[in-house]
Amino acid sequence: MRLILHLLVIAAIAYILSQVLPGVHIKSYGTAIWFAIVLGLLNVFLRPLLILITLPLTIFTFGLFIFVINTVIVLIAGQWIKDFKIDSFWSGLLFSLLLSLTTSALFREERRQRRMNDQR
Repeated sequence: MRLILHLLVIAAIAYILSQVLPGVHIKSYGTAIWFAIVLGLLNVFLRPLLILITLPLTIFTFGLFIFVINTVIVLIAGQWIKDFKIDSFWSGLLFSLLLSLTTSALFREERRQRRMNDQR
């Protein structure tokens, strides 16, 4: 149940960001849900592989290359979803960064509560 809720929240944030940011276009909330599903799958299967392959570069840039990996994953998801379009790498970078920061802030309290319950 929590996974479905997370996907719906990520889809809502992505849809809102597409309305605010120039260069990011999501046709409908349904498209945003498909984007969240594809993004989740790419984060599970592709992201670890990309991090492993680019580990020296990530270490050299003190972890900042992770932002580029996140952007590439968002751009790949954009290629797979018909009514989702990102105009440029920089629009994708800003979208990816804001999506990551927003979801991290929203789910922070949930993670904190889960840790407290696990300690009991």
